Amino acid sequence: MKIRIPFSSFLKCLLVLCALGAFTQTARAQQVTLIDNIVAKVGSHIILRSELEFQNANAVSQGYKSTNLRCEILRSLVQNKLLLARAEIDSVIVDETQINAELEGRLSNFVAQIGSEEKLEEYYKKPMNEIRSDLKRSLREQLTTQKMEREIAGKIKVTPKEVQQYFNRIPKDSLPYFSTEVEVGQIVKIAQIGTAQKQAAREQLEAIRKRIMAGEDFAALAKQYSQDPGSGAAGGVLGFFKKRELVPEYEAAALKLQPGETSPVIESMFGFHIIQLLERRGEEFNTRHILIKPATAQVDLQQTTALLDSIRNLIQKDSISFAKAAKDFSDDMSTKGNGGMITLPGSPTTDIPVDKLDPSIFFVTDTLKVGDISIPLPYRTEDGKEAMRILYLKSKTPPHQANMKDDYQKIAAAALSEKRNRAISDWFEKNKDTVFVDLAPEFKSCNLDD
Repeated sequence: MKIRIPFSSFLKCLLVLCALGAFTQTARAQQVTLIDNIVAKVGSHIILRSELEFQNANAVSQGYKSTNLRCEILRSLVQNKLLLARAEIDSVIVDETQINAELEGRLSNFVAQIGSEEKLEEYYKKPMNEIRSDLKRSLREQLTTQKMEREIAGKIKVTPKEVQQYFNRIPKDSLPYFSTEVEVGQIVKIAQIGTAQKQAAREQLEAIRKRIMAGEDFAALAKQYSQDPGSGAAGGVLGFFKKRELVPEYEAAALKLQPGETSPVIESMFGFHIIQLLERRGEEFNTRHILIKPATAQVDLQQTTALLDSIRNLIQKDSISFAKAAKDFSDDMSTKGNGGMITLPGSPTTDIPVDKLDPSIFFVTDTLKVGDISIPLPYRTEDGKEAMRILYLKSKTPPHQANMKDDYQKIAAAALSEKRNRAISDWFEKNKDTVFVDLAPEFKSCNLDD
């Protein structure tokens, strides 16, 4: 069962990331001063005391109150592990391509936020290859749990009548007061890499390959030159992968090699690689690589600006809607399917409090009137690519207390979440005896049957 969250807190959590990502939770849990031990076993999965204590501290900091908070959190953790255990039994598998794409995005984002790979290693007190491995394991669990929840409750919907009934049950003194909110859309165009930039990257990597073939150490050169944030510091080592877990171009080149051999320069969606096969073990193979990404030139940004200007003019002349233009032209995968509208992590609504807006968006939209579109502006994607974007101010709502007219999306999301959580809780009750669950003696009083 999920922790029961008051409606006001739930709505606030729709607008911010309620809890840190699973990987960050695990990493910070390791910093808890308590001596770690196992507090629960669910099939082959374990729950550590540090994980429980971190979740408890996080819940308290979010303002959740309960006379039995640790037990409620433990039940939620057991439920998540049961979802993982049942996923193994029911052969619910997350596509490796999805995991790898999420992994690369998260790693790039972590490195960008903290400043460098070295600082990231210092923060987590482990080398990049271990950080990469831990993050991938955490992402696999997270995505598998989400997939199981979708299979259990993903098709559940709420009717307008159910939304109204949900709202009517809320005590009037529990309704939250919202600050000014805006709906902002974007169309992003990533600067295209020209032939000259690609050729320069290829030539740089060809020169590095010649040094390797002449006897220089692959690992040392990977540490010096590779632009892969996940493996560069580890001498380019990626670790063992199965077939179809890496991009096709990389895998095809790697599987042509004998152990110790180095590939020619090959191109993938990430840039240019040279690959060295370290070991093959059954259906798995271990490689190291050096990645060089083509640089983006100013001329590409100028061409991208001109393209966005033409799209902006079409929208302003009513030749195409902003939503259709975003779907047809935007390179931002996270917003193009949503009419270009930006949302906060974990939020199902496009309404964003102005104090939660990225400053680079706030200072632009603050000068726009509703319906206006900005001129093309410089932008850098989460994975570090240079781009340009235009911003669209769709709506601006003044401060107000939650009501059905202005906040139907948020209230419907809360009602839907309650209904889906109830379905998952019912599933837990029906399935908790299908997997061995063992609690530490001190938590036996946490009755999972409640």
